[in-house]
Amino acid sequence: MFFLIYLITIFIFILLSIDLIRIITPESKLDIKPIKYKKNISEIEFIFKILNYSNKKESMVPNLDIKLDYVDNNELVNIEHNKEIIIDDANILENFKSYWKTTIIKSNHFINVRVKLKLKEKLIENKTIWMKINWSNYGQFGLVKKQNCFLLNKNNTNQIPSPGKLIKIPINKSYIALAIKTDLLGIFDDPVKTISAYCRDIIKKGDILVIGETPLAIMQGRYINPVNIKYSIYSKILCSFFHPTSSLATACGMQLLINKIGVTRIVLALFLGLLFKIIGIKGIFYRLTSQESSLIDDISGTTFPYDKSIVMGPIKTNDFCKDVSKVLGINVVVADVNDLGKVKILASSNKYSSRLLKNQLMNNPAGNADQKTPIVLIRKI
Repeated sequence: MFFLIYLITIFIFILLSIDLIRIITPESKLDIKPIKYKKNISEIEFIFKILNYSNKKESMVPNLDIKLDYVDNNELVNIEHNKEIIIDDANILENFKSYWKTTIIKSNHFINVRVKLKLKEKLIENKTIWMKINWSNYGQFGLVKKQNCFLLNKNNTNQIPSPGKLIKIPINKSYIALAIKTDLLGIFDDPVKTISAYCRDIIKKGDILVIGETPLAIMQGRYINPVNIKYSIYSKILCSFFHPTSSLATACGMQLLINKIGVTRIVLALFLGLLFKIIGIKGIFYRLTSQESSLIDDISGTTFPYDKSIVMGPIKTNDFCKDVSKVLGINVVVADVNDLGKVKILASSNKYSSRLLKNQLMNNPAGNADQKTPIVLIRKI
């Protein structure tokens, strides 16, 4: 017995050591935060910040380039352009043309970047644009290549979307689902204002508004390109314990969870999950690793063009439900639903709605493909 306790203690010590090494290993603390954009038929102006979250180390950005594409019937069509880059770090204002000069970002500091993209051909009206920022970070961690992508909707950021097209989906004799078709949603769409605008002229008293967790997370900017994830040997090993269809069955998906809760907690949750599964109790791993672990959507599991991004679970879902409910005067729910009939209510403005909806959403009226119907109204007939 003593020997077993000794082995367990050594094992936990090794796991904690792995997490400690992971935490102290140098990594890039640079990130891009989009601010705003505006566009006309011949030019797009995009403003963003490059932030350095490190408390001690400065880092460099030796390269930065931008690619523009139209989003056209599940294809990306290149938009040729010339660019002008203006960097403002509060002390120095620099104006570049097409060449990005290596730029230092001091610790706990940021720079503002304004990019003017002059299009070689006139912008096609009502076309959504997919912007890719390909850049590299250089510092104590080595050279790291990154890519950040942002959706520039066909509507300008100060325009409120019109109510979307309705698709009626019968549920049973008592209820009907109304799936609301929207434009592609992105980080420049304020979740409360956007969802409220799409529904304001459609709702009726007693309706329940349901939005999927993935579109909400995308509007919150909670998606990441796998290129930006530095995965480890531990993520490669741990992901092998999951079913191939799981979002944790890839090194990048697993690494996101490791970055959030650490190797120790994941290994212990796997061990306890296996023990409980032997006696017929499932889902223990996800209970022990938090809701976030079950809400990671790996690449290909999301609507184009986000199908090459890993989408994490949304945040502040209760606040979102309460705010939209206050605007529209109906109950609001954030749900995770799939085509296998699994329904998980993540947040609700009314607990009664949560109990009622599990049966009404089992046929997944929003769809799991490219229907572009992230909002569903559940209405009593």
